[in-house]
Amino acid sequence: MKINEVEELVGITKRNIRFYEAEGLLSPRRDSRNGYRDYGDEDVETLRKIKLLRKLDVPLEEIGKLQSGLLTLEDVLRRHIIQLRRAQDNLNTMEALCAKLADAGVPYTGLDAQAWLEDMAHMEQEGTRFMNVHKQDTGQRYVGPVVAAAVFVLLMVGLMALMIWGFTISPEEAPPMVLIVVFAAIPLVFIIGVLLALRQRIRQIKGGEEDAASQY
Repeated sequence: MKINEVEELVGITKRNIRFYEAEGLLSPRRDSRNGYRDYGDEDVETLRKIKLLRKLDVPLEEIGKLQSGLLTLEDVLRRHIIQLRRAQDNLNTMEALCAKLADAGVPYTGLDAQAWLEDMAHMEQEGTRFMNVHKQDTGQRYVGPVVAAAVFVLLMVGLMALMIWGFTISPEEAPPMVLIVVFAAIPLVFIIGVLLALRQRIRQIKGGEEDAASQY
């Protein structure tokens, strides 16, 4: 099956199908003739399972551990129940805070935001989680690719510098200038490739998964 057929059959957008594949949750085979993805019944069933768990807001990381056998379905769901209960407690706290703020009858122009923020800071110290948690989690996902790319680029730059230095030590034994340029350009090509891959990965992280509840 092609991706358009899978999209219609499972009810998952092409963007999410590709995203799950990039995250390692799906591995369709490639057609040997044209290299296109060829989705089978097993891939469709995998996507249905992902769809079910994502509609329950089970994190992708937990689904990955489930697929690899590191966790059982019961383990994942019971751990998720604990997280849902914590999230519900946070929602109850925010609901009570909103009601308290509304009952205060303070107009927007007279709102003492600093006092309320201080109260919220105390709540956070006690375990309450307000907004922006997901943005922080997404930011952490940038660290691995950026660090890996930076290390690789530094290694390639060091290799280029070492090659040029070696050629300059003994100019009479150095190869023709054309070969020197070619040798120096090889690491540069790898650097450009890594930077392009990093750019694509950052775009994937930034784009991420479309909202499960609204898109399904």
